[in-house]
Amino acid sequence: MRFNEDAELDVSEVRDLRGGGVGGRVAVGGGGLGIVGLLIYFVLAQFGGVPVDTPTLGTVEPGQQVDSDSLARQCRTGADANTDHECAVVAIVNSIQDYWAGELARTGLTYHESVTTFFSGGIDTACGSAGSDVGPFYCPTDAGVYLDLGFFTDLRERFGARGGLFSEAYVLAHEYGHHVQNLLGISTRVREGTGVTSDSVRLELQADCYAGVWARNATTTLTENGRPLLTEITNDIAAALDTAGRIGDDFIQREFGGAVDESRFTHGTSAQREYWFTTGLNTADPTRCDTFGAPDLG
Repeated sequence: MRFNEDAELDVSEVRDLRGGGVGGRVAVGGGGLGIVGLLIYFVLAQFGGVPVDTPTLGTVEPGQQVDSDSLARQCRTGADANTDHECAVVAIVNSIQDYWAGELARTGLTYHESVTTFFSGGIDTACGSAGSDVGPFYCPTDAGVYLDLGFFTDLRERFGARGGLFSEAYVLAHEYGHHVQNLLGISTRVREGTGVTSDSVRLELQADCYAGVWARNATTTLTENGRPLLTEITNDIAAALDTAGRIGDDFIQREFGGAVDESRFTHGTSAQREYWFTTGLNTADPTRCDTFGAPDLG
């Protein structure tokens, strides 16, 4: 991935609270939606695993509060995003929200920004307390995206994902897909909690499709200066598909030594996740992401 070096970054869309966490877990009843986080937690609990304590990106130690202005000082332009990992994450968040703001405006709707919060150890949210083992998640109650940056290391080391910046962009775009679902009222359609064709699976696959839609439109989404923030994503798509393939319900259940139990599916199979991300990528059209109306989920 490459960013327009002259584009300005908007760090107001990101809060850095690493080092100030409290531990705990997201309350499932609170509606927290994670790309793999809650699934990881449940599978670990089911098979007796212990979450790995992975370091967060950078040099922040547990209990050490990050300077709230540090991102603002280091992440000013796309040039910073091309050389600094944290700034790249800020740029990705900016690009995703720029796209959805424009897309919803074209349909006569208003997009309300969601803030991404970096945390380490744990954090309190309106959906409950969350530990790092939960992974990235979206809380519809406070409309916030929450991310322990160490998760990306975890994704490579525990799940064997290829990794890379665009894989991280896919994860973030998925979480912002949940935000769009929340704004459109789609999240309220979830009734059945688990199962192959459950509403939960349909919600997650639609968020994957929305991630693909953003990816296809990213290099043509303009910033306020009339130029795209993201200028290149070529050769990165395969890494995102690799990540999608390693966070399906079937793959994760097998990886943790258990039999595949379709009745416990909450996110869809690896093949389905790849299929719906690719659907969004190939069509560039969010209306083609109607997983709730699809008789066949792939």
